[in-house]
Amino acid sequence: MKTAIFEKAGQVGIKDVPMPKIEKDDDVIIKVVRTCVCGSDLWAYRGLDNAPENSENSGHEAIGVVTEVGSAITTVVPGDFVIAPFTHGCGYCAACRAGFDGICQSHTDNFSTGDQAEYIRFQHGEWALIKIPGKPEDYSDGMLNSLLTLADVMATGYHAARVSNVHEGSTVAVIGDGAVGLCGVIAAQMRGAKRIIMMSHHEDRAQMAREFGATDIVAERGDDAVAKVKELTNNAGVDAVLECVGSESSNDEAMKMVRPGAIIGRVGLPHEPKMDMAQSFYNNTIIAGGPASVTTYDKNVLLKAVLDGDIHPGKVFTKRFSLDNIDAAYKSMANREAIKALVIPED
Repeated sequence: MKTAIFEKAGQVGIKDVPMPKIEKDDDVIIKVVRTCVCGSDLWAYRGLDNAPENSENSGHEAIGVVTEVGSAITTVVPGDFVIAPFTHGCGYCAACRAGFDGICQSHTDNFSTGDQAEYIRFQHGEWALIKIPGKPEDYSDGMLNSLLTLADVMATGYHAARVSNVHEGSTVAVIGDGAVGLCGVIAAQMRGAKRIIMMSHHEDRAQMAREFGATDIVAERGDDAVAKVKELTNNAGVDAVLECVGSESSNDEAMKMVRPGAIIGRVGLPHEPKMDMAQSFYNNTIIAGGPASVTTYDKNVLLKAVLDGDIHPGKVFTKRFSLDNIDAAYKSMANREAIKALVIPED
């Protein structure tokens, strides 16, 4: 079968490898229907991570059809159409019971890799996999795209809104106009925010943010962006920030634009170690966030919202590629030509 391989910085290729096999009794083998490139995949592609050459791809989002299950699997059977989250919660540890299955305590291999492939082995599939009614052919192209976002970006955007306690009447700022930030706009609207201020200086992304529910767009950066947010809130600051970048500068902006006692929901993957916590102390700012509770949100809220047509997060996929053209998919995102690149093994 074909799988993507990280060859070196700036280059991803395709390699023929053996089909995945059941290795443990809670494994599930899945034929991938759709996968994609995530913003976090670009860290290695841009040479910012020390990823080994010719290593497994970091892809971690997929929907597909179950082809084989381990002996401990009772919740899915071959033929089931499923969302394969980037997290592998167990459903019964303290973290999972508290709704934080993104950091499941039952095992250390809690995150997917290698999903940019024709088939994948999904570990700990008993609780983590989410069944989609029917078969892939029952759904439109747009609906399949929205279902794919439930493997990561829609759930991650929702996590930022949940942990920052976005609720009816909240004023929210969203930092990061990639797929996660745009899904964060959807999530803030779902949770009743009255004002959603999106940080974006790219018109295509700003337009999508408006479509998803953003009430204001701030194109400025750094301290100028903070000043604009303060102006929009009568110098009070926002009730919550959805921080969807993970850089030192984005976190600095977040801490400067909140009112005292506000919450910053951090879901941007941190890649810079510095963070001055003194400012948060003197402003009583609450810092929350981490890996998203994908299975919990999909089962409780998000799958129904997509199936009912209440939200359409699949619009974040603005370019489409075959698996054979995986390097072009990465380049399209690295060059900001695509908000999020869709990859279809059989295209």
